[in-house]
Amino acid sequence: MKTLIKVLLFNQAGARTDTKVSLGAWSWDLTTGEEFRVGAGLAEPYSITWCAVEYFEETGSILNMLLQHVSPNIPHFGRTLIHHAILCANLKAIEILLNRGADPEFPIQGTGSRLIHLSARRGYYTVLNHLVNAGCNIDSKTEGGETALMICARYKHVDCLKLLARSGADFGLVNMANQCVQSIAGLVRWTLGLRQAILDVVRTGTVLYSSDTSIFSTLMFVTRINDVESLEKIVDQTGVVDLNEQDENGYSAAMVAVINGHVDAFQLLVFAGADVNLENKYGETAISLSKASVNCGDFEKVILEYALTKSTPNSSNITFYTLHRAASKGDYDTVEALTNGENDVNAPDSDGYTPLMLAARGGHGKICKLLISKGAICDIENARHETALMLARENGVGNDAERVLLDHMARGLVLGGGRVKKHCKGGKGCPHTKQLVMVEGNGLLRWGKSSRRNVVCKWAEVGPSASFRWNRRKKADRDEAGLFRVVTTRNKEVHFVCEGGVEMAELWVRGIQLVTREAIFGK
Repeated sequence: MKTLIKVLLFNQAGARTDTKVSLGAWSWDLTTGEEFRVGAGLAEPYSITWCAVEYFEETGSILNMLLQHVSPNIPHFGRTLIHHAILCANLKAIEILLNRGADPEFPIQGTGSRLIHLSARRGYYTVLNHLVNAGCNIDSKTEGGETALMICARYKHVDCLKLLARSGADFGLVNMANQCVQSIAGLVRWTLGLRQAILDVVRTGTVLYSSDTSIFSTLMFVTRINDVESLEKIVDQTGVVDLNEQDENGYSAAMVAVINGHVDAFQLLVFAGADVNLENKYGETAISLSKASVNCGDFEKVILEYALTKSTPNSSNITFYTLHRAASKGDYDTVEALTNGENDVNAPDSDGYTPLMLAARGGHGKICKLLISKGAICDIENARHETALMLARENGVGNDAERVLLDHMARGLVLGGGRVKKHCKGGKGCPHTKQLVMVEGNGLLRWGKSSRRNVVCKWAEVGPSASFRWNRRKKADRDEAGLFRVVTTRNKEVHFVCEGGVEMAELWVRGIQLVTREAIFGK
């Protein structure tokens, strides 16, 4: 039969080319554009040139001969010769038609489908590859707004989809029903198939193109499914992928990894340079989200490891977070490691707490002492007017953190000095305002230049002595708040009154005793 048709074609080639015969095996619905294989000789009559395409002989000489007399772009029932060549999966005929001027973007009447859409729908990989190499518009749309990529997903043609993906087809487009490639795959229950196809392409080092990352992002896609192998390929694409891209709600890949508990993906992103301090529309960061994760400890380890091994603009922010967390948890070694650089130990976290405040609240006296030695300031207040000392006392008075803070504050007070009232003659005279200060090293307590006003303390105590009370028994200020006394090594008793009441008097006494001990025994 096929040989007979070829002979007929050869005989007709030089004669009338508008002769129509019923030899075809394909028919189609002009309304929907759907094709039907009806069997040889049962299709609508068409010209002999169409027969030369459907019953193509190996050399192509007959088709070439016919195309000398007829244009390849004359439509027949809304299609042209090249559409028929694709329908018949005849690659050689397609090549001849393209060389003879066939329009690769000629739309099928009623559907708007082009060659690439027809090839994708039929799943003709070889034909599709030929069209892509020929420069066909791979993102052209049908009247329904579907691209060849969407059509491959709808008909589950995995090899064709991979080909288009590798060739740069746009995953960020939607059709007239606002469906993208992923949503179409979900409708036809091919989600897992699409996922595997995408991963196969990404693992070759290809970053899938998307004109709208809110619809599809290769980075977000592989992060959500925690495919570390694919993610490694993506982060290696320096200058191609923005690791800090954010979706319509402001979520970054690092945030997505945290929310889904993907520690390995998070680690890869952080070490590749992802910014964990980016905020989404709700003011959340990858760091703040990690605090609520069931894998909080694992995320903290990643952040700590990065902070200790990297030195980048991003690492300073991570160090800032890690220092606060380590101080809060009582991790001395980490705090020590993170304060050896140029980090600001007085920087507050998002809640206004400095590392010292957090260490004090946790009762970690050793860490408080370390932070103070690195320049931490004790009297910083947060928005709730809390200080490190106030937070330390939440664990009860007399704990280790409170002791460290009070020692530091007291020592600073007496060495810096302050204005006090000094009583004369054991309380019989009128008090005079003096500048009271201690000298570090020798432990001298001074309130003037003469030797009589430079004394070495034996001990100090809040409140007056019995003799002082008696001498001022008729005075209203005999029990004045802020009163404290010092006994010198010569057993001379001196009374002072400071501003700030009993608490400040206790601090003076504490500082005097502390500096005196240091002078005798060393720090």
